Amino acid sequence: MRVRFTKMHGLGNDFVVLDAREGPLPPVDAALARVLCNRHEGIGCDQLIVVSGSASADVAMRIFNPDGSEVAACGNATRAVALREGGPVRIETAAGILSALPGDEGIAVEMGRPAFAWQEIPLAFAMDTLVMPLAWGALAGPTAVNVGNPHLVFFVADCDAVPLETLGPEIEHDPLFPERINVNVATVVARDALALRVWERGAGLTLACGTGACASAVAAMRRGLVDRAVTVTLPGGSLHIEWRGDEMVVMKGPAVESFRGSFEASALLARRGRAA
Repeated sequence: MRVRFTKMHGLGNDFVVLDAREGPLPPVDAALARVLCNRHEGIGCDQLIVVSGSASADVAMRIFNPDGSEVAACGNATRAVALREGGPVRIETAAGILSALPGDEGIAVEMGRPAFAWQEIPLAFAMDTLVMPLAWGALAGPTAVNVGNPHLVFFVADCDAVPLETLGPEIEHDPLFPERINVNVATVVARDALALRVWERGAGLTLACGTGACASAVAAMRRGLVDRAVTVTLPGGSLHIEWRGDEMVVMKGPAVESFRGSFEASALLARRGRAA
């Protein structure tokens, strides 16, 4: 059985997209995700995206990291799915239904309303999440935000100077975060601009993270560091983030289809067994 896929990316945050509506798929689980995401022996990507029909929206989307873990939301993948669908679309995710609207300046996605309570992040115990009394090396006093995924945001003088490849996994796996955490280091450039790098739980350093851009923008807005609409620049490019008066976070940015192809499912299933 050959299975078709689409390779896509948003600002370099890349995905392999499988569509269950186009035909049968191999059993989708953590082991298959690890095989497909592998950049040396698989197709290679930051996340595996599985699209299917939905009873409550136009389409449903599941998201798997390279380590096999499944996450509730991904802003860049949402834009990629919207591009692939070819028009306005409502996408069912584990974080809720997200609405995406393609336009001349990119694809705008309503990412939902952010959550700030310690139970909603979640944390292992009660704590004020605006300026948290925590530090890991030189990173201190973060803000926690959940925008479908849990994020910790540190404001630093120079986000490029932070050894995120070392501190990221340490913070991600800290016992304070029972579901692990995404780690963001942000630099305020102006009232309408942030620079950002992100360590994604289960994926590591990526060129861009849509939910990370949303979380960091909202954290900066809550602290009064920026206005309610900002441009967030990541290593892979820029996203426009607005926190509207109705508390809805809207992300706008590009998505690109790289190529389409197919793979032989039986060969991957054999490797899937070894990866489990």
